[in-house]
Amino acid sequence: MAGDDVLPNATIGEPRWQCPPADRARDAARAGLAGGAKRLSILVPYLAVGGAERSMLKLAGGIADRGFAVDLVLAHATGPLLGEVPATVHLVDLGARRVLASLPGLVSYLRRERPAALLSVLHANMVALWARRLAGVPTRIAVSERNTLSREAGHYASDLRLRLMPRLARRCYPWADAIVAVSQGVADDLAQAARLPRECIRVIYNPIVTPQFVAKLHEPLEHPWFDMGEPPVIVAVGRLTAQKDWPLLIRCFARLRWGRAVRLLILGEGEERPGLEALVRQLGVAHDVAMPGFVANPYPYMARAATFVLSSRWEGLPGVLIEALCCGVPLVATDCPSGPREILEGGRHGRLVPVGDEEELTLAMAAALDGDVPPPAEGSWRRFELETVVDQYLHVLLESPGQLPRHLLTRDCAREYARQDH
Repeated sequence: MAGDDVLPNATIGEPRWQCPPADRARDAARAGLAGGAKRLSILVPYLAVGGAERSMLKLAGGIADRGFAVDLVLAHATGPLLGEVPATVHLVDLGARRVLASLPGLVSYLRRERPAALLSVLHANMVALWARRLAGVPTRIAVSERNTLSREAGHYASDLRLRLMPRLARRCYPWADAIVAVSQGVADDLAQAARLPRECIRVIYNPIVTPQFVAKLHEPLEHPWFDMGEPPVIVAVGRLTAQKDWPLLIRCFARLRWGRAVRLLILGEGEERPGLEALVRQLGVAHDVAMPGFVANPYPYMARAATFVLSSRWEGLPGVLIEALCCGVPLVATDCPSGPREILEGGRHGRLVPVGDEEELTLAMAAALDGDVPPPAEGSWRRFELETVVDQYLHVLLESPGQLPRHLLTRDCAREYARQDH
């Protein structure tokens, strides 16, 4: 595929539809777009195995199902999730080795296709904002913050890009037409770290619960650990990175293992694998800990877990915890910034423990195995259904400045920001 060409099956319609008031957005979208479909774009660096990437694939498919033309624009069309792009979504490959290098291709794309709106995520946000300025097009830009900015900047201080992100966000995010955060905690952190007015940041949860997810959840599972009569299995899912604090989980499991028969299954891949495998051997639990790597469908494992555990140091809105919520198994999570407290509604739907507390996490895991942590309440996951989230994003992407309350206009936020700065 050449540079930034749209795939041959892309169709481009003339945008003829004006955004309705928020309370009529769903009906108008479902009614179709007379005379053509508005083109909406989603910009993602590439399709790594991550919550943000999975969420954007679901969102793109959900918006396309409403009758919109949707482009999924990738800085580089690579990654394990490339095969999961919905057939209704047009893939655009900017052919850049790095996200920053995709700027010229994105400028060309915006000038050529002129989408009505573009939503960017992760470290593509700055590129999207600069591309719109350079392209000189009226495309509406919404940037989405997926993680707690201050924690990332602090933990990865050796990474100049991440260390500078709060400062860059402060300077550039006011150029956006909308700023979206995936949780209240992420929004609060972004406002504080980047010194942006909190009222200018909207919260939209990730689209996690879809019909496809439910279908995958009920697929059969063939794994000897889940056979009848086998010891209970604790399941955890995520990239093997420092953020997830896998050493804490493994140490807690080792303490638990010496008092009972239990197993730990960690699904995911990442740069921390060698150290984690060494820790498992050092603690003498290698026969009861399995780390098989990336699994395309982890949900049958999660649904059959004795308990699901999230041990992270920080998050944005951990989609895997929402998926576990829908699986209906007992949940244990660190009360990290941010997301778990919102997802579990302060502990109503699972046990929250302090971040990094080995004693408390071990006790909570034991309580879950003993039946003292009840499963989540029925319907606790409805906030994260695809239909709900698509409605909210369509409102953000399609609304015109004249229909927005003035205090929610990001351009007004820029003026407020300038007033605070001086």
